[in-house]
Amino acid sequence: MSAALLIIDMQIGLLQWPEKPFEVERVLANIQHLIAQAREKNVPIFAVRHTGPQNSPIAAGSPLWQLLPELNLNAEVDSLFDKFRPNAFHGTALEQQLKAAQVDDLYIVGMKSQFCIDSTCRTAADLGFKPLLVADAHTCMDTPALSARAIIEHHNATLGAAFARLINSADVVF
Repeated sequence: MSAALLIIDMQIGLLQWPEKPFEVERVLANIQHLIAQAREKNVPIFAVRHTGPQNSPIAAGSPLWQLLPELNLNAEVDSLFDKFRPNAFHGTALEQQLKAAQVDDLYIVGMKSQFCIDSTCRTAADLGFKPLLVADAHTCMDTPALSARAIIEHHNATLGAAFARLINSADVVF
């Protein structure tokens, strides 16, 4: 059984909106820990960035579209790709790349919990992968209806009930 780490939308622009993601420093530290562990164990790392329409703040090639430099991702070693929809599988080669690498366990981290994390976890399960949602390594912002904490807790409970296995970053052993 093979594992992979999937980092979703940890982009400069998504962390620089006027409203900051909930506990982003802790989430980033947890993701950095998982990256280091994945590298140590030769676990493949996939990182996706959301691409907005031309002239948007996260349009392809713009400074805000770039993945966070703090992740220390390397395009020569890691699989970096772009998406245009919340679901990281939609319109990308992610499914084929994971199957080619014989990945079963897909550890999912990043943002935003209620959009890209949610749709990617559900699709991963539908495609036959075993998604593991790292409960303390995804985040989002407050909305008018719900606080970010409530959104994250709700998605951990909902996704963990039927679509993914929940795990905390400290408990991940690749």
